[in-house]
Amino acid sequence: MSITSAAHPARLTEQDCDLDAFRALVEQPTDPADFPYASSVERNVLVYESDRLRKSVAAGERREVQAELMRAFTEGPGIVVLQGAFPDLSVVDRATQVFDALIAEQRASGAGAGDHFAKPGANDRVWNALEKAALYDPEAFADYYANDMLALVSVAWLGPGYQVTSQINVVHPGGAAQTVHRDYHLGFLSNEVAADYPAHVHRLSPVLTLQGAVAHCDMPVESGPTMYLPHSQKYEPGYLAWRLPEFQAYFESHYIQLPLAKGDAAFFNPALFHAAGTNRTADVRRMANLLQVSSAFGRAMETVDREAVTNAVFPVLLRRKAEGVGEEWLDTVVAASAEGYPFPTNLDNDPPVEGLAPPSQADVVRRAVREGWAPDALRGELRAGAERRES
Repeated sequence: MSITSAAHPARLTEQDCDLDAFRALVEQPTDPADFPYASSVERNVLVYESDRLRKSVAAGERREVQAELMRAFTEGPGIVVLQGAFPDLSVVDRATQVFDALIAEQRASGAGAGDHFAKPGANDRVWNALEKAALYDPEAFADYYANDMLALVSVAWLGPGYQVTSQINVVHPGGAAQTVHRDYHLGFLSNEVAADYPAHVHRLSPVLTLQGAVAHCDMPVESGPTMYLPHSQKYEPGYLAWRLPEFQAYFESHYIQLPLAKGDAAFFNPALFHAAGTNRTADVRRMANLLQVSSAFGRAMETVDREAVTNAVFPVLLRRKAEGVGEEWLDTVVAASAEGYPFPTNLDNDPPVEGLAPPSQADVVRRAVREGWAPDALRGELRAGAERRES
């Protein structure tokens, strides 16, 4: 297949951005017949009942469910809502307590946290909340990131070896909306720099990341849940278009919002035009755990000390295994904690022995859980592995 063609030029410029062509994409309806696992289509967005997906997976239909989710992100509206993604709300509440404690510590330290697409200081934002939560309360972390829907949708879009990062965002009553944007990777570059990347990289960028948000409170539309433009992820020059005034004006007059209940989650293609909304309530403190899940073959947005995260969580894994939790629960927590890909490494010191690649950090942790290593033994092996990977 040719990378370039008349339909796919080698380079994209702002002159390629045509609002009429964009409208033709985003104004198409989402046909529920194309997505049989979905429970409904609300304002052009696919809504899934998580318990129904769980039953389908239990019936041996995991691959079919994941194939549909992948199509939802590409050929479909680019966004799915998973109702009841976290069925045990006590898990969400415990994580909320951890996040509130991290926010309080951040405020007490005098540290501020900026925002990509909103005024600094308008919201409470905790960067690298994944690592901070794991070190603050490993038990709450494990229960939260054992979530099967997070694993299901991440593998559907990214495959195995994905890397989870997390930022807490709290928008207070009166908090203003973000500006419309696309996200990581090319969405964080200026148009001038983004245009220097060939067109096939514009097509590649969205498949390296999955965006998500978990609702930590009920979010009526008045509280400003994320504004979306379904089907906008399909527009090839979109990484250049979203900053143009006519596209921003179109977004402002055509975006949709859906209310979320505590424990719901939304996941979307990072090329979808989106922005957090204005909190117009007097009393809803809108908290979401923003997830950026990265491909094993990409670069995550945040630096996470996964060695520290894994060491903090490992005693919980041992204890839960002894209590009888299943292997899938353990593997899902390991996937959210440890580095799942063995490269880059120093192949002089860390050569492949039993295959084409040395064991990843996650491989080591799974072995340690399986064989019941002492925490100090894992700590030593993870440190030795990190040293082997150094140049």
